[in-house]
Amino acid sequence: MSICIMTDSNSGITQEEGKKLGVPVVPMPFTINGKDYLEDINLGQEEFYNLLDEKAVVLTSQPSAGALMDMWKKELKENEAIVYIPMSSGLSKSCETATFLSQEKEFKNKVFVVNNQRISVTQKQSVLDAMLLRDKGYSASEIKDYLEKVKMESTIYITVDSIDYLRRGGRITAAAATFAKLLKIKPVLQIKGEKLDAFDKVRGMKGAKRSMLDQMKKDVNELFGGVENVHLYVAYTLDKGTADEFIKMVEEEIGHVDICDPLSLSVSCHIGPGALAIACCKKIVL
Repeated sequence: MSICIMTDSNSGITQEEGKKLGVPVVPMPFTINGKDYLEDINLGQEEFYNLLDEKAVVLTSQPSAGALMDMWKKELKENEAIVYIPMSSGLSKSCETATFLSQEKEFKNKVFVVNNQRISVTQKQSVLDAMLLRDKGYSASEIKDYLEKVKMESTIYITVDSIDYLRRGGRITAAAATFAKLLKIKPVLQIKGEKLDAFDKVRGMKGAKRSMLDQMKKDVNELFGGVENVHLYVAYTLDKGTADEFIKMVEEEIGHVDICDPLSLSVSCHIGPGALAIACCKKIVL
């Protein structure tokens, strides 16, 4: 049975990389100052951050039903089934919409939408795991079931360079943002499953990196049984140099970093440039 693995651009997989992998990537839509864009189609990382610098009004959305179904129809001409891995259902309605559309007569039992509640580098790992499962002979429904079974076996910690973007998104109050700036406080956020939550508050970026490293070491050892059982990742917004420096720290203290990617624009618009993240996923065991 030929199975197409498909995802959206929240995975961090670019259109070019998707073509190399044989993975169609649904571009996420944005409206910026009233103009419509599609991630990695007519909106790249550099242009996006230039607009953020200008304090543009950025609205995120989900792929239109028509655009998504058109991609499914195209792939079903050459494949018997599709495993579609969108961003976490806790962070967007796009997974819920896709699940609803997959029950239409022409897609039922052909399109399998995975709700494994991941985003960015952990979502990308789900795509890579799905490809491995497919190559091992798993059916589309078995791939969906497996990825949803292991959905909580990952974690992400993020810190930000500027607290202004969290304030703009309503995640902290203006008063709290002012207080944090005065004391040079950096929040450390955690994404695990459906939620983006505050995890820690520390002084300066150095303290934030230390907080993320210490917690990741704890997760790797206590939740996943050691570094040999996980994939490690670093992600960032705009500043690749800082990410490269952080990779050295991660590899000295924890283990090899498998992937270093820019964070998707849907995440970046809420945390701004200069953000840094560390993540891990438990390796699949077949």
